[in-house]
Amino acid sequence: MTWADSLGYLAALLVLATFSMQTMLPLRVTGIASNCVFIAYGYFTQAWPVVILHLILLPLNSLRLYQMMQLVRKVQEASRGDLSMDWLKPHMTKRPYRAGQVIFRKDDVAEQMFYTLTGRYRLVEIGNEIGPGQVIGELGFLAPENRRTQTFECVEDGELLMISYSDLRQLYFQNPKFGFYFLRLTSERLFRDIKRLEAAQAQSAV
Repeated sequence: MTWADSLGYLAALLVLATFSMQTMLPLRVTGIASNCVFIAYGYFTQAWPVVILHLILLPLNSLRLYQMMQLVRKVQEASRGDLSMDWLKPHMTKRPYRAGQVIFRKDDVAEQMFYTLTGRYRLVEIGNEIGPGQVIGELGFLAPENRRTQTFECVEDGELLMISYSDLRQLYFQNPKFGFYFLRLTSERLFRDIKRLEAAQAQSAV
């Protein structure tokens, strides 16, 4: 067996390793390593289709690795800061809403999470006004039955960003760090709402 054959076997082992990975970051790193070894193997054995294939796959894997690392970094920064959800905006779809339009009702099955860009909105049951820059519906993603606990309606024309729970679930399970920091974000928001309710009850009791 020549050293070129050894490169081929090593590249094959790296490909096998990528299929055994359960999370995206190690998968991409191992995939990049296999691309590099396959390129070397193909060059020295003059297997040009192999070289061309992995020259295409190498920048693709590198781009996906960079995007995932950027996502993790932004989530980490958000969890340490003001709980900004800017890191999620590129994965969301913009939708316009008119005044008086109900976006979802209490007890509806929850399927999307929203971010308010412009306009004014209201959580009807508690009379809470929602302005731009707020996340709505993230707790439904974690609820056992995915049921809405409030009715959410548009008070003044505006735009919302929307991401489906299926897309959010893919991001959640593709990377453990994403899942951890998303849970931290939602739990901190929940505790903040609890403190707000406690403060409102204390004021009404005075």
